Amino acid sequence: MSGGISMADHRRKPADCTTMTEEPKRPEPPLTGDERTQLNGFLDFLRATVVWKCSGLTDEQARRALVPSELTTVAGLLGHLTLVEQYWFNVVLNGQEDLWKEALEADPDAEFRVAMQTPIEQLIAAYEAECERSRKVVAGMDLDDKVPFRGDREVNVRFVVAHMVEETGRHAGHLDLLREMIDGLTGE
Repeated sequence: MSGGISMADHRRKPADCTTMTEEPKRPEPPLTGDERTQLNGFLDFLRATVVWKCSGLTDEQARRALVPSELTTVAGLLGHLTLVEQYWFNVVLNGQEDLWKEALEADPDAEFRVAMQTPIEQLIAAYEAECERSRKVVAGMDLDDKVPFRGDREVNVRFVVAHMVEETGRHAGHLDLLREMIDGLTGE
């Protein structure tokens, strides 16, 4: 490409590499199955992708601001994904107290800021634990089950799981790009 910048110009230098080079075993979404099996399969695949994209980084790498929105870091996104797992499955579907409500009213980016002060391994462990809690909540519910939502509205389990597939997939894509910018790791 004459006179321009190629994508290779932005790739890592060998010294920036982490030790993680292999793609981990992730649960493949099922090719067949009922709606619940498909939704849960895709969500678990995306959750495992999130963990993969965050694993093997130093705390400094996970906190590195690489895009203009300085809180959009690996650590910040992982903190956000942990929060939305907790909110949608345990607050909305399971009726638990929203422990982040006051903090988010004071600062809409609170989960990103807290994550920036938390070691990446601790963030990964918290995310995995929250995903496991979410699985347990959904396991006892039917996709058509409805719960009250924000006043006089209702939401069903199907909406929550589909929304989390979208939310997790979107941020897994962000993490994919950030990880490549950090150390060159690529992969689906």
